[in-house]
Amino acid sequence: CRTPLQSTKYIFKIAIMKFTIAALLVTSVAAFAPSSVERTSTAMNMDRRAAFGQIAAAGAVLAGVPAIASADGSVSAATIGRARGTYGERVVQLAPAVAAGDFKAIAKEKNAFILFNSGVYANNKGMKKAAVAQTNDIFKAIRSGDKAAVKGAYDAYVAANKITGLPDIDSKDGQGFCNDFDYRRGTKAGAIYVR
Repeated sequence: CRTPLQSTKYIFKIAIMKFTIAALLVTSVAAFAPSSVERTSTAMNMDRRAAFGQIAAAGAVLAGVPAIASADGSVSAATIGRARGTYGERVVQLAPAVAAGDFKAIAKEKNAFILFNSGVYANNKGMKKAAVAQTNDIFKAIRSGDKAAVKGAYDAYVAANKITGLPDIDSKDGQGFCNDFDYRRGTKAGAIYVR
């Protein structure tokens, strides 16, 4: 047995369900009903000269887009310093291999030279071009098998690009990095002061 209040709630729920079903049926019928809209013609109402003019105008606009989008906001003093510290250190670490004439070790670190050139000189095309030419001289000397030429090209590259290794920092002397994302973390310059 239901109380009058329960009966009213039950009748109200049934009324809402019926209304919802009716609304769904009406929208379904409206969605699948045929429309009386005329189809538009897809034929272009222009001659060949006008069409090529529009194509040329669109091509000119698209040719200008890369110049607009060439701004590089990712190059800053911090990213240049990171490239100099990370890849410059790898280049400096090759000094014993260069002195010994270990061409395999130098060739294995070719990416260090490439990444140094592109990271440090991202905004200076002239210096980048010179550094790439010096890198090519190093690897040309490696291909020829001339130890003296490799040493000379390497020394010229390091001197011209002012590449120095990371300093040796002891935690007694100070702090070498400040967070886990610093490029000096895990290197000889990566000391951190702990009390």
